[in-house]
Amino acid sequence: MIDPIVSALPVRHGFFTRAGGVSTGSYASLNASTSGGDDPAHVAENRARIARHLGAATLLGVTQVHGAAVITVTELWAAGAGAQADAMVTNRPGLALGIVTADCAPVLLYGGGAIGAVHAGWRGAVLGVLEATAAAMRALGAADITAVIGPCIRQPSYEVGPDLRDAVLGHNGMHSGLFAPGQAGRWQFDLAGYCAARLMGLAAVITVDADTYADPARFWSHRRRTLAGGGPIGHQLSAIVL
Repeated sequence: MIDPIVSALPVRHGFFTRAGGVSTGSYASLNASTSGGDDPAHVAENRARIARHLGAATLLGVTQVHGAAVITVTELWAAGAGAQADAMVTNRPGLALGIVTADCAPVLLYGGGAIGAVHAGWRGAVLGVLEATAAAMRALGAADITAVIGPCIRQPSYEVGPDLRDAVLGHNGMHSGLFAPGQAGRWQFDLAGYCAARLMGLAAVITVDADTYADPARFWSHRRRTLAGGGPIGHQLSAIVL
């Protein structure tokens, strides 16, 4: 049974978990990634189930590249044919904007008749994808925007090297409190906290209390797969619709 996490946003949305799909094996069961090696028919059915659950006419996605590009959706495109970008915004009713993650932060936004969906890994967040999404929504007339940061890898699970820490602090040193000492010169990074800091100035920012790494029953995790030696992996989808 599909069992998404929902928040206080006043529009249809969900941070979908692994539950309720038709994929099998390492992809079991609601895998929504079109590029991870799963049976395309299974992925298509999983995405169709998500669209039906949201009551959406169409579920759109993009080719995510850990950048800062935002697409303003004014027309439909074929499933799996989205351009390279890491966020979408629209003010058109009935179009579900969906992004896939497996440790990065999914961020859903709503305000004044516009919505947004963001794939926010640390690289994209450093480059400004979150602020760019809010700006694109404002260009559509949005005001009083609320952002919800969905399930992602949380600080106790996310040990990083000095290169990531230096990249984040080199862009804006005000975020030094988001790093806690780890083992042997490494650091534990608060990705959700960093996303929230980049979204300061919005009407509200809400963070879902869920750790993709620590909860294998509900979420796929790229970090967990890597530490286990690799292999196939699915991706959960988060989506929002007016």
